[in-house]
Amino acid sequence: MDVSVTTSSNALGAFLRDRRCRLDAAAFDLPTARRRTPGLRREEVAQRANVSVTWYTWLEQGRGGAPSADVLDRIARALMLTDVEREHLFLLGLGRPPEVRYRQSDDGISPRLQRILDALVLSPSIIKTATWDIVAWNRAAAVVLGNYAARAPQERNVLRMMFCDPSVRARQHDWESVARFVVATFRADAVRAGAAANVEALVEELSRASPEFAAMWREKEVGQHSGGTKMLHHPTAGLLALEYSAFTVDGRPDLSMVVYNPATPEVAAVVKRLIEAADADK
Repeated sequence: MDVSVTTSSNALGAFLRDRRCRLDAAAFDLPTARRRTPGLRREEVAQRANVSVTWYTWLEQGRGGAPSADVLDRIARALMLTDVEREHLFLLGLGRPPEVRYRQSDDGISPRLQRILDALVLSPSIIKTATWDIVAWNRAAAVVLGNYAARAPQERNVLRMMFCDPSVRARQHDWESVARFVVATFRADAVRAGAAANVEALVEELSRASPEFAAMWREKEVGQHSGGTKMLHHPTAGLLALEYSAFTVDGRPDLSMVVYNPATPEVAAVVKRLIEAADADK
């Protein structure tokens, strides 16, 4: 028998057995005497997951067809899987990641993430939530994009600034085009992060405050914030060309990082002068 083929054809069962055997029966107040193998028994996992022992046994043996997402979710909880282990379980069992469970965190960002932002000296960079609240930025962003520290936390929302702040609107090279892009990308980001329900209050607020937002939201367009070029009217430096790229923060589906790189050496020199001038004014 080709052991490698057998193993790869039942990767789901192998993963389940491995995680089952890692659990400590004593931690679940289960008897530990007369156990021939470490970990929990199949029937114990099945009971915790509220599935039949036969069905769970078939899963470990690679029989019975693909499990449902609900069954995998219950097994993940029964086996005390971490988020990354749960995702791996779904990829093995269904060939796709699980539905995102949005969890808004009030913890802010880690010092490590802030150091990454600060290392991008001439690249204005921000970190935003799935509801597009800006929660972190670097010095270049404060100088080029706007002084976020001067705003109250609830006013650091990209959509609020875009549709309700005339100064932010004036910085856009083609406000209507940028606004449509922001709305379409925001809609896609919220759904992707599982945060669609969390943005309802914000959407209602902006729809009342801005007829333009209300009209764009009704169009139901979706977009992607992967990368491109942004033309920005700076109050003192004039028109700046910035190339942007967006990245998901690993392990934090509620956060994404957007980095704006000067498109030319000349723009980089302008950004450097702006930072130096701002630092001199301190």
